[in-house]
Amino acid sequence: MEHHPAAARPGRKGPAEWFTGEVTVTPVLEAPAPARLHAVLVAFAPGARTHWHSRPLGQAIHVLAGRGRAKRAGGPLVHIGPRDTVWFAPGEQHWHGAALDSEMTHLAMQEADGGVTVSWGPAVLDTDYRG
Repeated sequence: MEHHPAAARPGRKGPAEWFTGEVTVTPVLEAPAPARLHAVLVAFAPGARTHWHSRPLGQAIHVLAGRGRAKRAGGPLVHIGPRDTVWFAPGEQHWHGAALDSEMTHLAMQEADGGVTVSWGPAVLDTDYRG
């Protein structure tokens, strides 16, 4: 068993190379091998969002508070809220973030494949964000 006190996992500002707007990322778990689970708590200010990205083994996000938006490449804009869960398939290009007028916090869960959990792409254009 491992215990990870909350104070040992402070939040940090989401880097501009991965996010647009004000975002705080707080580590939840990076399980030791052979486990592959990685989980982070991500808090988005209104209008903030990830850049386009994909996960080699997929990603689940579970909304804890606020309202947000999510989109996969070629798919419709989806509005998400508390207790909604979104699954992005392995390799699927996608983004997610807060609504224009609401903060949004979600738990993001993904597995590492050979130590890799994400491949980042370009920033999401305002036209894609607005739908």
